[in-house]
Amino acid sequence: MVITLLPREPSCPEGPRKDPGEESGSRGSSSPFRPRSAHSRLRALEPGVYPSRKRAWGRGQSLGCWSIPSSLIEAELSVRTPFWAPPLNGNSGHFRPEAPRSAARMPPTQAESVIKNIIREIGQECAAHGEIVSETLVAFMVKAVVLDPSNGFNTDRTLVKGDVQKLVKLCVTRLLDSKNPSLDTIKMQVYFDMNYTSREEFLEEHHRVLESRLSSVSREITDSRACVREELESLYRKIVSYVLLCSGLGSPTDIKIVREATAALQSVFPQAELGTFLTLSKKDRERQLKELTMIVTGIRLFNRDCGKGGEGIDDLPAILQEAIPATTQHVDSQLEVVQDQAYRYTAILEKVAKNPLLSQELQPYMLKEALYNVRQYEFFLQIILSDIITCAQEVEMMIKQLGAQLEQLKFTVKSKTAVPTSQVFPIFIALSNLWTSFQDETVLISILSNLTTHLEPFLGTHELFFPEKVMQALLDGVTVKTDVCRMKEHIEERVNLADFRKLEWLFPETTANFDKLLIQYRGFCAYTFATTDGLLLPGNPAIGILKHKEKYYTFNTRDAAYSFAENPENYIDKIREKAKKNAELIQLLELHQQFETLIPNSQMKEVDKRYIKPIAKCESSTQTDTHLLPPTIVRSYEWNEWELRRKAIKLANLRRKVTHSVQTDLSHMRRENCSQVYPSKDASTQSMREASSQVPRPQIYVAGFRGGHTKTTYEVKVNLTRAIDET
Repeated sequence: MVITLLPREPSCPEGPRKDPGEESGSRGSSSPFRPRSAHSRLRALEPGVYPSRKRAWGRGQSLGCWSIPSSLIEAELSVRTPFWAPPLNGNSGHFRPEAPRSAARMPPTQAESVIKNIIREIGQECAAHGEIVSETLVAFMVKAVVLDPSNGFNTDRTLVKGDVQKLVKLCVTRLLDSKNPSLDTIKMQVYFDMNYTSREEFLEEHHRVLESRLSSVSREITDSRACVREELESLYRKIVSYVLLCSGLGSPTDIKIVREATAALQSVFPQAELGTFLTLSKKDRERQLKELTMIVTGIRLFNRDCGKGGEGIDDLPAILQEAIPATTQHVDSQLEVVQDQAYRYTAILEKVAKNPLLSQELQPYMLKEALYNVRQYEFFLQIILSDIITCAQEVEMMIKQLGAQLEQLKFTVKSKTAVPTSQVFPIFIALSNLWTSFQDETVLISILSNLTTHLEPFLGTHELFFPEKVMQALLDGVTVKTDVCRMKEHIEERVNLADFRKLEWLFPETTANFDKLLIQYRGFCAYTFATTDGLLLPGNPAIGILKHKEKYYTFNTRDAAYSFAENPENYIDKIREKAKKNAELIQLLELHQQFETLIPNSQMKEVDKRYIKPIAKCESSTQTDTHLLPPTIVRSYEWNEWELRRKAIKLANLRRKVTHSVQTDLSHMRRENCSQVYPSKDASTQSMREASSQVPRPQIYVAGFRGGHTKTTYEVKVNLTRAIDET
């Protein structure tokens, strides 16, 4: 990606480059904001502008590019054109008529040449009628003409010479129709797609181009082998010039600025240290050169803040604080005007949709094409306004950081005559980086402002077709409603989930990140667009968002949501067919996914989109696995019974064998022996419960052991033990 950023004159950054195919004359007026001396760093370099900008892309707004495999002049071609367009066949996405079998396939380079010749022929025809068109615009128009079913191009047969002549004639006719809002919309899309890029890509390319412009000066310094005094003095002067050019803080031809920069450089890098600098490697020289540039820039900015220097340094924060509100106000006013136009066109088309007789009377006015034109302009302005708001937020944050860094530096330096470099150098580098960011924001605001200015002429047909008297007559008896008013009218309506068991509906209170869902057709009602032949009415997400095949659809009324949900594919096909007749709808409604061959620009980073891309070739190879399934071979299986017998005898003999080992006095120290034991431990068990039993204590009374009055002793035993059941 290459972006046109550098101003044509060093003192006045110019806006984005115009595409030569958009108008034969000059478009637009001067920008409301042109910061002065934003790029004085390049004054000493060769004059001119940035390299020709190739197509830039950002924020999902790219028109992309598409491939058109086709047979032209009895040969099948396949090339990639430098601009977007839908596929040429609704089924396969290709305009692919078959070539005769006897015809040899044309080489890619020859196919590319044929397509270029057709595009060149159309461009020459337009130039002969006084209209200069670009190859990008012609390439798109070729595809748009073939895509339109009303032109009668048969995709099932080979395009012969007569078909090619018809194609050229139709393309020239459409390109010369200066009173067609549809053509203005296409030109607007081409211009915006070629000149707009995201903030990140812009800054990245901006810095890359600046470095490439300064590479020759840097190379002279890093490749120098100065030895004598005169050569060393010349090298030091080159370093001062490089510092001024790289920082953008003044011209190296102004003696006052050069003296100030030299004094700042000598305070951190005396000329006596050039010898040490020359002993470094080339990478170390480049690194030190950039570091010196940032330190000197920080010193000069600090001196400017203290009132002791700053010659040739513009007050960029003040310039931005003045320019951003002015640019925002300008874009807001343009947005308000175009939205008012869109609301009026929508109101008239609503009236026409209810009265078929009125539709025939207003057909020559091309109201729908005019509505598409203002809606596309509105979306582009919203993108630009969003970037300007981001710039304003960045500038506000950087102004606070700049003040904090300067205060910290003043506190560190105070009235000291010498300060450790480890304390002040990081602050100087931070100041330099902040100032570079201010310069980036200055150029970015200028680019966005000029982009807005150059988009305005694409609305010229509205004053021609719809002067105020005509609009007042058409609006007689019609109530003009804004998009917000339309949503409020149906705010209470809502889809009943019980009516749709098999469909998924999303609502704000049940869906996370509801506001960030990517709605199809830029949020317009799909049902209304399909049933009214292209009327754009904003959908109301509060009614419910239908999720169908991982895509989200909104509707302006509940009845429209119910009707669409009954057969979504039918209405999606109708919208696709409408887009084939009005090719500007592909970009306006973001219908790239509806056409299979449309390649998003995010996937085409390395493709030169301003010229036809030949077919890419590559070497490829494939390999088939020998065994797709895991092996089931049993390695231990043996079919020979004698082998089994041998193994059995061997195992039997092993049972009677004993292994002996011997260790000598010389070998017992050659290895380490270790053993492991498990120490004994105390273990105990415990039953689940404790229990006991009790039996009667035996008691027996014996009498008569002492004898009596007679010589014979009689023993008497009495059992006094109690029975068990008595205990």
